Amino acid sequence: MTLRFSLKKLLNKKRVLFLEYLEKVRGYSDLTIKSYDATLRQALNLMEIVSQEDKITFNLMPYRIKIASLNAKTISKNLSAIRSFTTYLNENNMQVLLEADDSVKVAKTLPKPISHEYIMEAIRGAKLQEKLVVVLLYTLGLRISELSSLKLEDISESWVRVVGKGNKERDVPLLDSTKEIIDEYLSSFITKKFLFGKNGEKLSENSLRYTVNKVFRDVSLKVTPHQLRHSYASSLLNGGAPIVDVSELLGHSSMATTQIYTKLGSALKQENYNKAHPLCGVDE
Repeated sequence: MTLRFSLKKLLNKKRVLFLEYLEKVRGYSDLTIKSYDATLRQALNLMEIVSQEDKITFNLMPYRIKIASLNAKTISKNLSAIRSFTTYLNENNMQVLLEADDSVKVAKTLPKPISHEYIMEAIRGAKLQEKLVVVLLYTLGLRISELSSLKLEDISESWVRVVGKGNKERDVPLLDSTKEIIDEYLSSFITKKFLFGKNGEKLSENSLRYTVNKVFRDVSLKVTPHQLRHSYASSLLNGGAPIVDVSELLGHSSMATTQIYTKLGSALKQENYNKAHPLCGVDE
């Protein structure tokens, strides 16, 4: 039996509940939830949905044909969102099968950290609040969503309690120099609950992201908040910090996620070796 209006209406209700689950239970950022919503809306309109007895089949082929021109990483992310939604449905009393959901091979790309020298150059000309935003991302390895949600009560003299994905908490050491900038900022800005707040509400992720872009644009660099997180991780690993500690400080659920930074360290060592050794680049 082909898809009926009532089933489509039911699936859209489930989509809304799924997005609420991602926000309240999984702790996903607003940006991620919007991305999931856009993907699921498009997929539910395009894919073939067939109901037979107690089972529902999602045939993704029409949807995959539509998005075929996108890059492999985007296609992979979209399919992942659909698989997560399907898992949610199956865990909530709906039996759903996926067809044509073959994985897309995505080349693993190394993150591109920003050198310490460039970061220091950028913050030298930044205003106090701008400087603090960049320094916190760089010295705590925060996600932009974690920085936006950072509360005054979570900051002590030596530690910062960070609420990460899935509302998981982790404690990250706070450098004395960073604490000094925080104290200077708090003596100049009135904020009640959140470190970066306005009228009792936290500043949006987009607002903080714009701040980072502005600080580095002033020194002719294009830098994202996530690159500063990469810089934090790479600096720790290249300085000899154990990967298990770095993984915990970043709030990674698996050390496998952190291991990409070790590959980056190896790539940088190879690059430096090629520049430094007298025989490298010399024709024999």
